[in-house]
Amino acid sequence: MSRDEQLKKYWEELVEKLSAQFADGDPLELDAIIYLVGVQELGQYHRKYKKDDKLDLMHIAICRLLEPYGYYEFSHFDEESWPHYTIKEELPPLKAGEQSVLMKEAIVGYFLEKEYIK
Repeated sequence: MSRDEQLKKYWEELVEKLSAQFADGDPLELDAIIYLVGVQELGQYHRKYKKDDKLDLMHIAICRLLEPYGYYEFSHFDEESWPHYTIKEELPPLKAGEQSVLMKEAIVGYFLEKEYIK
């Protein structure tokens, strides 16, 4: 199976599983899954988030997801237990489709690492 086919298989399995768990089966979009990763990384599951917090959660997720690729490095937790990252290397200019593939690949890797999918 090619790398693209494997990614597609994992992605479909992940979307189905997360959608069943968090969206009553309605398929979650990429941004929603990134948000869920941010909540997971923050670890504060049972609180309400304001719009700015939601953007910050997505930023946390993107940093965490791209950390294994060498773009970000964990720095510290602040006084409210929010993780902070530093930029190690600027992301290269990517077309929208390339960005989407990179994020899907990073998300699949994250959930494989967490053993949420196998």
